Amino acid sequence: MNQGPSPRQFLPEWTPQQAVMLSWPGRDSDWASLLDAIETTFITLIEVIARYQHVLVTLPDEDTRQRLARTLANLGVPENRLSLVIAPSDDTWARDHGPLTVVEHDTSVLLDYRFTGWGGKFPAERDNALNRVLADQGIFTPELQNLQQIVLEGGGVETDGQGTLMTTRSCLLNPNRNPHLDQAAVEKLLETQLGISRVLWLENGYLEGDDTDSHIDTLARFCDEHTIAYVRCDDDTDPHFEALNAMERELKAFRRADGEPYRLIALPWPRACLDPEDGHRLPATYANFLIINGAVLMPSYADPVDHDALRALAEAFPTRDIIPIDCRQVIRQHGSLHCLTMQLPAGLLNEIKY
Repeated sequence: MNQGPSPRQFLPEWTPQQAVMLSWPGRDSDWASLLDAIETTFITLIEVIARYQHVLVTLPDEDTRQRLARTLANLGVPENRLSLVIAPSDDTWARDHGPLTVVEHDTSVLLDYRFTGWGGKFPAERDNALNRVLADQGIFTPELQNLQQIVLEGGGVETDGQGTLMTTRSCLLNPNRNPHLDQAAVEKLLETQLGISRVLWLENGYLEGDDTDSHIDTLARFCDEHTIAYVRCDDDTDPHFEALNAMERELKAFRRADGEPYRLIALPWPRACLDPEDGHRLPATYANFLIINGAVLMPSYADPVDHDALRALAEAFPTRDIIPIDCRQVIRQHGSLHCLTMQLPAGLLNEIKY
């Protein structure tokens, strides 16, 4: 790829943020049978994020907006930390239908890629339209650039903010996304649209129960431009053992732009989480953490190694609070904490009251 400077910079998650975007679960979504439980998780998540910064919540209707406003007010969440906006969605995975942010010549631009429910697996028309609905309501300050000719999900890409992108071949090169693009064409697109000068491609790594074709945010994450936290499986009887150990070898072979190896921080392997209804394995992963201003929110699973994950992330983020969020209900729909959220860097939202 081109090693020259790009006018665009794809912002990393640790860039100072104005807000985190969430899409509230609807009664007509796949969450219908779990609605009370997942709403409790969402309320906890909103309350925690609002301690540090603003929260933008997209909601299916006015009744839900009023009900949530009352609940959050009773919990003492400051009204000036909330934007509750009616913008219906098919599902809750804001990481994949929310906008990506780049800076070009000191001006922020929001990129609106096409979202197809991870290659057509699930309905996604309202999800795909959501960013435009928000823009038309005047929610966003910067331009929303229409890139609907390309399928790209936020959970599929990780950046160090210095021109390096990390991803998996099984997602970005999957023929169910952009079958007309080969690797060279994908890399050129990333260079042009995101300012990426080099791509670290992972060949290995997956989670049972994952619908995303191995999004990178379930497996390995940049913590800063020199550090990668990743899932390690140390149970040689587990079906993930070979693939995740092969992934670990790949990560050890990766080099930074200056030629030095990355600092790698292994995240522990939780016990198998099984769906209580039919027993299939759910994609529990500690890599699906969320970086916000002053804190890292960590998915937890009532597992003994939750404490080991906390310690590992405290090592990766020594200046931030590490806050566990119970995600046992979230993984029942095959995502986790990071999948539910999309960070919005500073200066992206107009002042919106309830």
